[in-house]
Amino acid sequence: MSDLENKKSPVVITIARDFGAEGHEIGRMLADELGIPLYDNELLVRASLRAGESLDKMAAYDERLSQVILDLGETESCIIEGRLSDYLLRNNPNHIAVLVTAPFEDRVEIVRKKRGLNKKKGAKLVKQQQKAREAFYKRYSAGKWKMTSGKDIVVNRAKLGREGCKDVIAAAYRYKVAQLEG
Repeated sequence: MSDLENKKSPVVITIARDFGAEGHEIGRMLADELGIPLYDNELLVRASLRAGESLDKMAAYDERLSQVILDLGETESCIIEGRLSDYLLRNNPNHIAVLVTAPFEDRVEIVRKKRGLNKKKGAKLVKQQQKAREAFYKRYSAGKWKMTSGKDIVVNRAKLGREGCKDVIAAAYRYKVAQLEG
């Protein structure tokens, strides 16, 4: 396959993550290893620049954000975190949908240590943030999609560690790229 053809078939990894499972950190490690960009809050910035609006006003322009995600899925191999990207790209044949998770108690411990919280405050924060993420999915997919819907890979941060999760996702990415090239 020529470089031009390969650019027409980018492989896109989307990462949904349970709060406290370190999905963002795993995404960064993956981007470094694979040499492809990671988009998270940068999506909002990119969409707002396209719209010529400030970042504050951008929150109201979810359609534009969705279009940015769809455009990225068609134009470059990358990793897109959150923002319902797995739902938006569900029909893209070169999309690998990932959920990074861990048992609740493990996520509480990770958050507690990172933020210097006691167990009770850590648990409260994990519950609040997880509920907000799940509500985002429900709201913007009109109740058609959940964080656990349509995942190709689910990695358990507590069992595999960050490095192991990164390795599993990287192997799937490399397999998909080889399929497209072959």
